[in-house]
Amino acid sequence: MAKSRVPKYRIGRVFLFPILLYFMLVFPMLVFMLLKSFPQLTEKGVFRNMQETDSLNVSQLTADTLALEAEAFSAQKNIYDRDIPPDENISADADSPNREKKSGGINIQVGNSPGNNTSSAFSDTFSSLFKIVILFSTITGFAINIPFRRYFNRKRKGRRISPKLYRYCRRFLLYTPLINSGIVLLAFSIVHGLMIYQLQTPEMLNDPISRRMFSNYLFISLVASLLTVLFIYFWQKHRVHIKYIEYIYTREELQKRIFGKNPGKIRNRLYIASAMTTLLPLTIVLLYLILSLTPIREMGEVSASEMRIMLGRLVDFMGPDFELQNNEDLKGFYYISALDNALMFIGIFSGILVSFIYILFFVNWSTADIVRPVNELVNSMQKTGEGMLDNYTIVRTNDEIGVMSEGYNQMTSRLREYIFRISRMNEAYSRFVPNQFLEFLGKQDFVDIQLGDQVQKEMSVLFSDIRGFTEISEEMSPKENFDFINHYLGYMEPVIRQNNGFIDKFIGDSIMALFHDKVDDAIDAAIEMRQTLARFNLDRIDQGKPTVDSGIGIHTGNLMLGVVGGEGRMDGTVISDAVNLASRLEGLTKIYHTSIIISEDTLIKLENPGKYNFRFLDVARVKGKKEAVYVFEVLDGDPEEVKALKIETKSLFGKGIDLYKNRKFEEALEVFSEIVKINQQDSVAAFYVNRCRTNIQKGIPDDWSGIEVYDAK
Repeated sequence: MAKSRVPKYRIGRVFLFPILLYFMLVFPMLVFMLLKSFPQLTEKGVFRNMQETDSLNVSQLTADTLALEAEAFSAQKNIYDRDIPPDENISADADSPNREKKSGGINIQVGNSPGNNTSSAFSDTFSSLFKIVILFSTITGFAINIPFRRYFNRKRKGRRISPKLYRYCRRFLLYTPLINSGIVLLAFSIVHGLMIYQLQTPEMLNDPISRRMFSNYLFISLVASLLTVLFIYFWQKHRVHIKYIEYIYTREELQKRIFGKNPGKIRNRLYIASAMTTLLPLTIVLLYLILSLTPIREMGEVSASEMRIMLGRLVDFMGPDFELQNNEDLKGFYYISALDNALMFIGIFSGILVSFIYILFFVNWSTADIVRPVNELVNSMQKTGEGMLDNYTIVRTNDEIGVMSEGYNQMTSRLREYIFRISRMNEAYSRFVPNQFLEFLGKQDFVDIQLGDQVQKEMSVLFSDIRGFTEISEEMSPKENFDFINHYLGYMEPVIRQNNGFIDKFIGDSIMALFHDKVDDAIDAAIEMRQTLARFNLDRIDQGKPTVDSGIGIHTGNLMLGVVGGEGRMDGTVISDAVNLASRLEGLTKIYHTSIIISEDTLIKLENPGKYNFRFLDVARVKGKKEAVYVFEVLDGDPEEVKALKIETKSLFGKGIDLYKNRKFEEALEVFSEIVKINQQDSVAAFYVNRCRTNIQKGIPDDWSGIEVYDAK
């Protein structure tokens, strides 16, 4: 999971912006209804100034003036209600025989009135909206979400987070969409409950016009509040799932769905998004259309001229004989005045604007809730394909994508465990069959190995053996023998591996190792094995056990590396005369009482021979070889004091060897004896002292060539 900057926990905009959208939906409709019902409300006295007074001075108004004003007011009312020109309205009144002339005085109300009750109802409603919805929901929402804000602020700044704060955020984060939307829903429910109570109370709204307006407003508020609550819920849910969860829950927890057992459906989410973004504008348009319609039946007696204006060009298709006045069929039609038409378009525009905002948000949320988890899943799959098996994807949703992400994490986990087991199995196989065998045979895996696979390669073969192990093992039980060998090999095996070699096989207490890169690696390994043996002996001394010694033989040559056996049992091995010779050289260390012996082929193939101290030892023909081999002793495997004396007497030792090979045994005896006096631990010089004495006493064959023949292994 890629690291990113810790986001800020937003709560103010989550509450205030949806509430602002609520008022953007409600206010245009409320203004629309007030303007539409303005004439009726004016007639009912809703917008008149109320004054309480004991008496009114109306003596300045004459009866004619009062009658004239009443007639003018009545004419203006008819013009506004029916949306026809004043001249036609007056003429229509004059031509209508059934219409009575309206006259009378101005009705001045003192004290309470139905209009005053309506104004009070709307005032109480807006006061409740402000106090309960805005103040209550916002303050309560901030109070509940403050811990989350503190948590993310401290996490973003790298400060310590208290366990109590962490537990609170961990427990309630997934419930914040329900909590925040529930707070606003509760506030709206209280306000709408008060509005319903006012509708059910006759004293509050005691005239039909006010009751109809208030009912329409209640319906609009219910729709707008539902959209507001859903908007808050989905906004907070989007932020929780996309931005917050990875900073509160652990890596292991996010590999599974943490949102409940019942999976959701992408289909349901798309249904909700479609309803919020499609039905919303249609509902708003439909509401404005319904509110802009005026039934002709409610206009009372309509003259032919008024009906002609309302029907428009439709009259031309009805014919001249069609009865327009007092036609009951036409009274079932609806009429939209010019003012209603203008207000309708304004309201529809404002509603569509709010709907467009909803669409932008919901499209963004739906896209992010689907695209981001899918992109994260694809990236995780790519990383898994590249071998990053510890990778996982965050399960952000509870739908099909969440199920797929959880399934991928389970698959990756099982694949990681499976590959881990395979790796351990291969590692176990490599302990029996070295991986270098696969490399030399050109195989990728053990299953690719076939019986008879082989390759020829030049390598250095190292044999190591514990001297006198048979006598040592006789004093130990079988278990102690195994413990001893494993203890010893546990010291030696890492040395070979660290010097670019690998062990072909263990033969009891013996080690057969191969070095394919450089001959120097074999010499370095032999020297380090001798140094490690000294530490091993110190360990045995601490345990109160006797020390042991070992000999090492090294030869370099071509060998065949391959697979031998049958279909039921196969083994990787090395077959070559070089292997046999290396084994014979190790056997010579017991005869010459030296630690490391190498062949001439090994010596001449060293990349840096000056790095090592060695001396010529002998010319020997070992068992199984027709040709003699020049053998050399590597001095660097001896203790430092012994090594220093051997280096000091190296030239003298070489002189003694020359005398010995030239059959000058008496002179050679003097030289080797002198070396022994200088270095009593030079076992090779002591060996030649005994050999010279034997040859002097018993003589040598006439065909003696200076080559020592060893028939024993």
